[in-house]
Amino acid sequence: MQRIEVIPLRGLPEVEKGDDLVRLILDAMGRAGTEAEGGDVFVVKQKVVSKAEGRVVALQDVQPSRKARALAKEQGKDPRLVELILQESVRVVRAAHGVIITETKHGFVCANSGIDQSNVGRGFAALLPVDSDLSARRLRRGLEKGTGVSLAVVVTDTFGRPWRRGQTDVAIGCSGIAPLLPYAGRKDRYGYELRVTEPAIVDEIAGAAELATGKLTGIPASIVRGVEYERSEVGAKALIMPKGRDLFR
Repeated sequence: MQRIEVIPLRGLPEVEKGDDLVRLILDAMGRAGTEAEGGDVFVVKQKVVSKAEGRVVALQDVQPSRKARALAKEQGKDPRLVELILQESVRVVRAAHGVIITETKHGFVCANSGIDQSNVGRGFAALLPVDSDLSARRLRRGLEKGTGVSLAVVVTDTFGRPWRRGQTDVAIGCSGIAPLLPYAGRKDRYGYELRVTEPAIVDEIAGAAELATGKLTGIPASIVRGVEYERSEVGAKALIMPKGRDLFR
């Protein structure tokens, strides 16, 4: 039986464009007396990754298009925010009840193209990283160099789910860890052969980390320890359902 431990990394300062996120994480670990162990999974929230990569936009600099103005009026949203939502998407899946569901350029189907105005200051909006898997890969390499042990990194964001209320953290980028556990072909305790079961282990890790860091604590990173996983550079893009198999698009 595995024993899973989540270690919040407290004391990270406010992250700004150009900051060395690896150094900030290592410094926080040093102040707390926390040492990395081989196999640790570092979970980092999207917001600080976006801030460090300069993916925060001042709404006053956004000029909304006619399409954005019309959609904003229909949904009761800021036209400038809607313009960013449209710019970050390849299509609008549905818009209703003040929510705009889009397919992002990454392939994610989510609310408002993943754009968020919390924890970035009034009048600003945070966009998703351009390539969250690349962001995770850079963080992993830097953290491995700084700690001297083999690690994995998961970049997380908060998504809603169809047919269920509430939100949960999921992986939008990962490095050093296979995002899915292939159970197909294995047998359960009753001898039944599993055919399609693929636990999304990086999403499970994201949710577990969120239990320890929360939304309002100002803790943007944590270490999840004790998880057994396979090494991989496939990335979280492997979690996106191919359109040919997607029953809801």
